[in-house]
Amino acid sequence: MRVDILTLFPAMFLGPLQESILKRAQQRGLLTVVVHQLRDYAFDRHQMTDDVPYGGGAGMVMRPDPVFRAVRSILDCGAENGTARGFSAENGTARDFSAVPVVLLTPQGRRLDHSVVVELAQHERLLFICGHYEGFDERIREHLVTDEISLGDYVLTGGELAAMVIVDAVARFVPGVLGASESAHNDSYASGLLEGPQYTRPSVFEGWAVPDVVRSGNHAKIAAWKQEMAIARTVSRRPDLLEGDGENCRR
Repeated sequence: MRVDILTLFPAMFLGPLQESILKRAQQRGLLTVVVHQLRDYAFDRHQMTDDVPYGGGAGMVMRPDPVFRAVRSILDCGAENGTARGFSAENGTARDFSAVPVVLLTPQGRRLDHSVVVELAQHERLLFICGHYEGFDERIREHLVTDEISLGDYVLTGGELAAMVIVDAVARFVPGVLGASESAHNDSYASGLLEGPQYTRPSVFEGWAVPDVVRSGNHAKIAAWKQEMAIARTVSRRPDLLEGDGENCRR
C-alpha cells in the first residue's frame, strides 16, 4: 500500500513513521508513506497557501489553487504505473483519479470507526490532505476530494494527527504488517464487541490469580469464556455497540 500525505508540517510525521510496526512495514516494502510539503505547490514566490476569507470572518482559509495543483501532480506521478488514471486540466477534474481516494481530514467529515478503517484498507493507494487554519475553500470539497473523515466531535490544530492515526489503523490490515495475520481481526470492534481481558505470566501477582479457565488448555472453554467476557465488557463500557438487531451478540 502507498499513502501520500499533503501537509504544511512534514516534520510532524518523522517520529510516528520511523518507529515500531510502521517502520518495519516500510522497511519490508509492505507500506510506503510519502509526505509532501504543500508550500512546494504554491504559485507565488512567498509560497502562500492561505488567504483571508471572502465576506469576512476570523482566521485564514486554505486556497484551492495549491491544493489542486499538489493533488494533480502527486497522482499524475502514479498514472504511468497504473495506480491512477491520467488527468487532463482542459476537460477533466481531479476526480478522474477515482481509483485513489483523496481524503480531506476535517472535523466536518464522517467519523472514523472500524468499518471506515477496513474500507480504506481495501485500496492500494490513499491520499490524505491535512487541513489547517479556519478551513478549506469550499471548491476543494466540491470538486477535488472524494471523502472527508474526522476522528471525532472535537477540533485539532490540524489534520496531521488524524492522518497519523488513520495510517496506523489502516496499516494493521495490510497483509504481512502484523506478526499474526489474525490479530487485526480479533481486536476490539472487529466483531462488533470490545475485546475481553488478556493475561500473561506470572499466574499469580500480588495475590491476584489468572482465571483457571484460561490456563486449562481447553480451547473450546477458553473461546466461550472470551466471548462471554467480551460481551460483558461491551455491555458495561459501550452498550451502544449492541444496539440494533443484536447480531453482535451472536458472533
